[in-house]
Amino acid sequence: VATLEDAGFQRVDSRRSADVILFNTCSVRQHAEDKVYSALGRLKHVKEHRPGTVIGVIGCMAQKDRQRIFRQAPHVDLVVGPGQLSRLVELIERAKAGDGPQLAISLDRHAGTRAEVAGSFTRLDFNVPARRPSGAQAMVRAMFGCDNFCTYCIVPSVRGPEQCRPADEIVTETRRLADAGCIEVTLLGQTVNSYVDRSGGATVRLSDLLYRIHDIDGLQRIRFVTNYPKHMTDDLLAAVRDLDRVCPYLHVPAQSGSDAVLRRMKRGYTAAFYRDMLRRIRETIPNAAVTSDFIVGFCGETDADFEQTLDLVRHSRFKNSFIFKYSTRPGTKAAELYADDVSEAVKRRRNNELLAAQNAVSLEDNLRQVGRQVEVLVEGPSKSARKQGQEGDRQELVGRTTCDRIVVF
Repeated sequence: VATLEDAGFQRVDSRRSADVILFNTCSVRQHAEDKVYSALGRLKHVKEHRPGTVIGVIGCMAQKDRQRIFRQAPHVDLVVGPGQLSRLVELIERAKAGDGPQLAISLDRHAGTRAEVAGSFTRLDFNVPARRPSGAQAMVRAMFGCDNFCTYCIVPSVRGPEQCRPADEIVTETRRLADAGCIEVTLLGQTVNSYVDRSGGATVRLSDLLYRIHDIDGLQRIRFVTNYPKHMTDDLLAAVRDLDRVCPYLHVPAQSGSDAVLRRMKRGYTAAFYRDMLRRIRETIPNAAVTSDFIVGFCGETDADFEQTLDLVRHSRFKNSFIFKYSTRPGTKAAELYADDVSEAVKRRRNNELLAAQNAVSLEDNLRQVGRQVEVLVEGPSKSARKQGQEGDRQELVGRTTCDRIVVF
């Protein structure tokens, strides 16, 4: 958005008044892709009434589906993968000039050497100041891509090899954000706790990076997501414990509590390893809030497998968990190797049962917060305030604690 605005584009309130309409897409779940194709279909009449409107699909779905998007929605003008977003302004101008459909994607993971594939994912210009919905909060990209190749996941194919930004560059961006009034930054990466930078001759791990940005003037909160269980090292936990501005909040997806399912998912750890990691977190950071992700109904998941996942949730005391029903992603190893053999009805039942178990844990945890006084970073009006049009000093607000608990007041 910042790059577009620097090139002279302005946001508008309605697609009816837009001359460029872009869909920033994700490919992690089928439902998200289905919604994009549905929305693209509804835009067909826009092209008929305003032929000069540029319609584009950018992001992971563009990298994955490519020409299929043009075939399914011939009125789309450009398809741009996440590794080519630095060319977005150029490609929009080409489309506006009538140069025909514009396709810009990076190399497939097996289309060249690692260096060649990584090089096809061009760098964004991080010198462009970010336009943030809240001046107090900002996301800072620490790394790109992923090398884990979990069998259910399309991310390594559409985001490319794991690449870490130089630590000095991240520190500079964070300092610039703090100078502009930002008081909370979140370091982003598909497996952010595997971050390592050797560009300056020394090895900088995520724990080292946290120390580097901790004392930046004006900064009050530092978060990082998402974490991979195998990389939850003792030095990182010690940094979270010892650095006051680093929030004691850790999102560490487990995905399943069954070793058999974890092997088919190619997660690279066992349920016992995950439980031991949680033990180390609790011992090092007793006040830490830990959240997780789970996939139910993965290929071959039995009732016994699911019971092991239920047991993990009940005993791990996650602050909350994000629970998803498995859906086949074309291009992944799971789609190639395993049958999607758990019925939709069973997936739905397991999803509801696991959600109920997590909600029970979350309720017990939240009830223990009653009567406590906490500091929150205000994010704005609450949902009900926006719905009711509340204004002024009687307005209901919403904010988050350092442990990422949502507080309405």
